[in-house]
Amino acid sequence: MPRSIAAAVRSVPPSGIRRFFDIAAAEPDIISLGVGEPDFDTPKFITRAGTSDLAAGGAHYTSNWGKLELRELIAERYRKRAKADYDPKDEVLVTVGASEAVDLSIRALADPGDEFIVVDPAYVSYRPDISFAHGKSVTVDADAAKGFELDPDAIAHVVSPRTKAIIINNPCNPTGALFGRKTVEEVAGIARDADCYLIADEIYEDLVYGEKHVSAASLNGMKDHAIVISGFSKGFAMTGWRLGFACGNREVIGAMMKVHQYAIMCAPTPAQAAGIAALRMKQTEYAVAKMRREYDRRRRLIVKGFNKIGLPCHEPHGAFYAFPSIESTGLTSEAFCERAVNEARVALVPGSVFGLAGEGHVRASYATAFNKIERALERLEEFVGRL
Repeated sequence: MPRSIAAAVRSVPPSGIRRFFDIAAAEPDIISLGVGEPDFDTPKFITRAGTSDLAAGGAHYTSNWGKLELRELIAERYRKRAKADYDPKDEVLVTVGASEAVDLSIRALADPGDEFIVVDPAYVSYRPDISFAHGKSVTVDADAAKGFELDPDAIAHVVSPRTKAIIINNPCNPTGALFGRKTVEEVAGIARDADCYLIADEIYEDLVYGEKHVSAASLNGMKDHAIVISGFSKGFAMTGWRLGFACGNREVIGAMMKVHQYAIMCAPTPAQAAGIAALRMKQTEYAVAKMRREYDRRRRLIVKGFNKIGLPCHEPHGAFYAFPSIESTGLTSEAFCERAVNEARVALVPGSVFGLAGEGHVRASYATAFNKIERALERLEEFVGRL
């Protein structure tokens, strides 16, 4: 067989998240706390808008940028929430989920060897996306002892002339950490001083508990230095619709559109119609708030449960993940998850798949039913008690 697979692709392992998801999907008695997907259905009024558009012949290409009405609504969302001024014509790009927007932002910026600073533990796609673009990941560890807060000084320490971007996920997957205004402002200041970009993945911005989310879009002087990424998957329970977006200055968003244009063409048309309904309809705020309240209830259950079991767990203030420590068991995160799925019939994700700083922890998603979380905690308590 010809040696045809690119080295950058060969060097990247398959997603550690999907592995445990596939195990759980194949065996119905396993309770999955693995994949970060809402267990809620998309609100019916949003679904109706998408299916009605499809029934009316909406299965055609849109502009590469996405439907103008949707881009206008996204720009309006940031005007209201962040007092940010994005021109919907060429500073907002509709993408196939926030994941595509992350990939596009890196590919639009990276020349071979360029550096991208990643805060560990980090969402699993950041480093592979950087590798595929022939860039270099530079890792900064978040502080586990402080609830995985990131340290702007540590970021400043590794900035170099080759730094193209700092990537932050706020709120964070996998830790659930929420970075406050002071932290985001300091990181933004580092990006401005280094004349590099801040790629702000804010896909969980609607899932924040007891505190306020601070968007990079809201900070003075950041329009020319920030690429703000979000979407509909998490807060709106629209994972399968594959609809996201990126906002920034027209130069970088135009570069991202160029890659998107050749690789994808446009985001799914019925999904864009659904996105328009999600941003236009007054029911949306109520629907999102209802889901958020239930996540908050589950959040308190799972944190209390892990701490009771003896697996120390800081309180996450965003997203829908708990990230307890399993160091007391003496097992690696991989071994713990292997045994948990086989012996306790509970699927978790090893912290190691999110980077070296994730070792000694596991990720547990509370985007599943309250009673399933209760049963999972009971099973895990028995399992840990036998170790």
